[in-house]
Amino acid sequence: MGMVDAEAVCYNNKKGGKGDVFVQELTKAQKRAKFRKTFKKQRSLHLVMLMALIFVFIFCYIPMVGLLISFRQYKLSTGFAGFITCKWVGLKWFKEFFASPMSKVVIRNTLVLSLLKLLISFPLPIIFALMLNELRHLRFKKFVQTASYLPYFMSWVIVTGLCYNFFSENYGLVNEVLMKLGWISKPLRILTEGKSYWGLAVGTEIWKGLGWSSIIYIAAITGVDETLYEAAQIDGASRMQRIWYITLPAIKSTVIMMLILTLGGLISGNTQQALLLGNDLNAAYSEIIDSYVLRMGLTKFRFDYATAIGLMQSIINAALVFSANALSRKFAGASLY
Repeated sequence: MGMVDAEAVCYNNKKGGKGDVFVQELTKAQKRAKFRKTFKKQRSLHLVMLMALIFVFIFCYIPMVGLLISFRQYKLSTGFAGFITCKWVGLKWFKEFFASPMSKVVIRNTLVLSLLKLLISFPLPIIFALMLNELRHLRFKKFVQTASYLPYFMSWVIVTGLCYNFFSENYGLVNEVLMKLGWISKPLRILTEGKSYWGLAVGTEIWKGLGWSSIIYIAAITGVDETLYEAAQIDGASRMQRIWYITLPAIKSTVIMMLILTLGGLISGNTQQALLLGNDLNAAYSEIIDSYVLRMGLTKFRFDYATAIGLMQSIINAALVFSANALSRKFAGASLY
């Protein structure tokens, strides 16, 4: 501010104590000018963000109008406008789903698989990241990282083909080796036995996603201050003590964030895995809500029924995210928002 601004402030103070208001207005004007200057400097970035928002609005929010199908007797012949013109049936499809015997099967399979993956697949990337961080041989560390990442880039079609080559009842490598060693008298029905599917699903999920899921934890560990480890080592802390008292507390917020996101998909499953590894013989254990919705919609053309199930699933997932976030903020002191 120049001399004129200073004199104006003094004048306002003498006239009625309005100097504070004048200073506040001046501060607001300065903030607006700074905002315009920053916005003009970053206009290209704002333009890119605007395009992304338009894309999300067109392809994510506008299609949500079609959720009205779940409350109507939708007919494919009515076309896109059917979600407005078709007969209103209220909660009919929701009641039909819960009254169906198949609902108990798909809900059980989805929850069991999700809980198994949560209890087994969630902590393993954290442990793997901690182990990688402790490796001192740089070349070996890079080799392990690369080897663990590669399966993630394989499609589930390739993974399913590998499973058939390894676990097939007729020509699978595992059965042939076990029978030649005399450990089994007849081939194991891993791909067709319903009770074996859960272990197969969790195992392939871990093998495929372990390395990729550990990336975010490795990045979080990299950000830990090295002086903390040096100080702990001088004080006589062992390697396990340094992990427990330095590394884990440092990545606590990252772990909580990933746990909240994982809980948000508790009643969702891996649709590709269920469709490719599932078959008529293990359907009682492989059919999950997502694959059931897909079959009802695309195979039987019951779009209203399938939409109702999908809407129910999305609402529960959203509720789980909000609940997990609130509990984490209250008890752990960290949350997504």
